[in-house]
Amino acid sequence: MERYNLVVIGAGSGGLVVAAGGSGLGARVALAEKHPLDYTHDGKLVRAMGGDCLNFGCVPSKALIRAAKAVQHAREVKHFGIKNVPEPGPQDLGAVMDYVRACQSHIAPNDSIERFTGLGVDVFQGAGTLKSAHEVSIGDKTVWGRHIVIATGSRAMIYPIPGLEEAKYVTNETVFQMRKLPESFLVMGGGPIGTEISQSFARLGSKVTVVSSTPHICPKEDDDVAAVLVKKLRAEGITIIDNAKATKVEVKNGKKVVTVEAKAGGTSTVTVDEILVATGRRPNIEGLNLEAVGVKHSAKGIEANEKCQTSVPHIWAIGDVSGPYLFTHWAGYQAGVVIQNALFPVPASCDYDNLPWTTFTEPEIAHVGKSEHELKAKGIPHSVFKAHFNHNDRAICDGEWEDYFCKVSVDAKGLILGATIVHPQAGNLLAELVLAKKHKISLDKIATTIHAYPTLTEITAAVGREYRKTKLSPGLKDKLTKVNKWLRN
Repeated sequence: MERYNLVVIGAGSGGLVVAAGGSGLGARVALAEKHPLDYTHDGKLVRAMGGDCLNFGCVPSKALIRAAKAVQHAREVKHFGIKNVPEPGPQDLGAVMDYVRACQSHIAPNDSIERFTGLGVDVFQGAGTLKSAHEVSIGDKTVWGRHIVIATGSRAMIYPIPGLEEAKYVTNETVFQMRKLPESFLVMGGGPIGTEISQSFARLGSKVTVVSSTPHICPKEDDDVAAVLVKKLRAEGITIIDNAKATKVEVKNGKKVVTVEAKAGGTSTVTVDEILVATGRRPNIEGLNLEAVGVKHSAKGIEANEKCQTSVPHIWAIGDVSGPYLFTHWAGYQAGVVIQNALFPVPASCDYDNLPWTTFTEPEIAHVGKSEHELKAKGIPHSVFKAHFNHNDRAICDGEWEDYFCKVSVDAKGLILGATIVHPQAGNLLAELVLAKKHKISLDKIATTIHAYPTLTEITAAVGREYRKTKLSPGLKDKLTKVNKWLRN
């Protein structure tokens, strides 16, 4: 039996980082992946792993978003005084998906079996199953691992709605296989996946309806944050039905008729050509044989501590299969924690307090730390400071300022407890606040840091100045006024 320092089950973002990092540090690594996909790059066949991120998540969705953004911006050129440009109509979805595929193919070599084999990783194509606490079966082969890392990811949660299976639907995995743009499109779910794909299809020319079970879309965000996105989506023709759920689907005359039931009472129907289900995720734990080796788990995934360690100390779980966050960058970060814990004597723990996330709609919503609503609910003392992009000269020149803002919650010392930016470039702008929060840099210090003019980054300095204004008490201002009057004599 082949013996390894690390046996990794699942080659998504987390599994790949563990495999590459471990091999680079001299560990012998085995990597099991059951669903490598074929791409063509520079005329050559590439067998790529990458999990959801490359194949069904981050990469294709962002390419789709970019294509849809180009169409929308073409519609908006008149705002910049550009004339005689025809407004684009419904788009050729097949051509757009060709662009999406091209982006995936360009990135695929980074996640390819060939690359990881070249890094010294033994890649096995097949599903990994725990045979014992140190043994993993992959097809007809069994390998031994001093440490085992489970990184099998998640998939779409499909709730049992009468008629849904018969009517057919798409998920984040199958939506990118579509070639014909549906005239009408219903999206079940108002989270990041649902809102991103909704806006993209609306911009490409579909009539989109979003059914959200929460009081507003993007329910983890504050009301004032979500309200900006809601206003934008509705302005682009998207119908949003909050506090409701689909309860039945029927096929009539080739159309899908969805019954929607409001939580407050009352039902309505929406007739569409296609349905996207984006109502949450479920961990891929089937077939791992977790029970046989004593790895604790539930319907929410594998239980793991802050070190990413399961109930079996040398078995680790990272990414969507364990959570608590379902982001590519979280899985990659956890991979680094596992590498340190498994291969080095100095232990590492996950930093749950400083995780950034972005919803890639337009505007984007970027967030780190606790929301204003969460701080209030937990009774944590805080003050909120807000700056609007209508006072940012670059945003005004770009035509991207109306309704957009940055708000930061701080403690009594001006240290950041949470921050949110709502702007088309919010994801790129958040990093300064993440760094400041993690390393306890106060808003006062951000305010006194020089930011280049005219740039969008000045927004964080503007929030800092709002904070500094509160330090100038009426009493201090009166004293300064008297001193300055005396100096004029």
